Amino acid sequence: MAGDLIVAHARIVTAEAVLTGSLAVAGGRITDLDRDAVSPPGAVDFEGDYLLPGLVELHTDHLERHYTPRPGVRWPAVTAVMAHDAQVAAAGITTVFDALALVGGRNGEDRMETLRPMVDGIRQAQAGGMLRAEHFLHLRCEVTEAHVLELFEPFRDDPLVQFMSVMDHAPGHRQFSDLAKYREIYKGMLGLTDEQIDAQTAERIAASRTHGVTNRDALAAIGRGRGLPIASHDDETVAHVEEAAALGMVVSEFPTTLTAARAARQHGLQILMGAPNLVRGGSHSGNVSAGELAREGLVDILSSDYVPVSLLHGAFTLAEGGIGLPQALATVTVNPARAAGLEDRGRIEPGLRADLLRVRLVDGVPVIRAVWREGERVA
Repeated sequence: MAGDLIVAHARIVTAEAVLTGSLAVAGGRITDLDRDAVSPPGAVDFEGDYLLPGLVELHTDHLERHYTPRPGVRWPAVTAVMAHDAQVAAAGITTVFDALALVGGRNGEDRMETLRPMVDGIRQAQAGGMLRAEHFLHLRCEVTEAHVLELFEPFRDDPLVQFMSVMDHAPGHRQFSDLAKYREIYKGMLGLTDEQIDAQTAERIAASRTHGVTNRDALAAIGRGRGLPIASHDDETVAHVEEAAALGMVVSEFPTTLTAARAARQHGLQILMGAPNLVRGGSHSGNVSAGELAREGLVDILSSDYVPVSLLHGAFTLAEGGIGLPQALATVTVNPARAAGLEDRGRIEPGLRADLLRVRLVDGVPVIRAVWREGERVA
């Protein structure tokens, strides 16, 4: 992709301010930014719409829903990736880290039987020029999984893998410190009886105690060896954050308490929260709200998690809270880009990639009117 483009009469959101002017793109890169109100020849007239950087998504589980749209149903991987990509691009996301979980399958299923086709589908679709956004892999590593290191091994040197997180979803701490909430969610989700959910709870707690520490240490060592940015998932306590910092992790994903978020800030970890949490006004798991952390200045990055369209909506929700549009949009553009080591995108500056959005506010809702990736219109 290498497109040329000129836009005029746009409200351009830079890293520092919102200015009205024009912008030029050549060869897929931003070449000029001008406050001049005169419309250059051949320019697309934005009519006062916002011009924003393309969004950068570090953690979305969305692909899995397209590959397995119903229990026991597996969709052809390439078209599943294309369907996921179309929805991501329509949400203004031009760089996406597809988060795939390294954890054993249900009902005796071999997780690699679903994991490998999804990864191969991303690779094939991207190599074939079938995708609108640029895709990378984020491996979500479940430390309670006895065989998580074996699941990671085939992807250890895969260039698609550019981010990883370390998780412990055992009930009784982190995301599910409230055992009653855990029972409520998983009993309904999996259709389990009281006896079955009791057995599952005990099994997962035992797995965390048996495998958690050794797998966490081993996975962090692999990530550091690859030079991957590593995130700690669902930090609940100061001790969780201190452990993450000691292991070289750089992001605290979805901290579940204000205490953990404050500790993350003190230890220099970037704090990532869910945009659905922010848009909905609270956590579906009953944990700390993203809005509360935002009011404390403790949100650096937003993730759409399971609702792609929430990412831009979440950024404008932050702006409504009074932090200013450039700072709010940084949580979905430059901050996640930098956390992932991508310095060529996330800002509107000459020399950077022309990943761009045209956005209009309608009754307070951000509406995406066009999306460009490297200067080429993709949505």
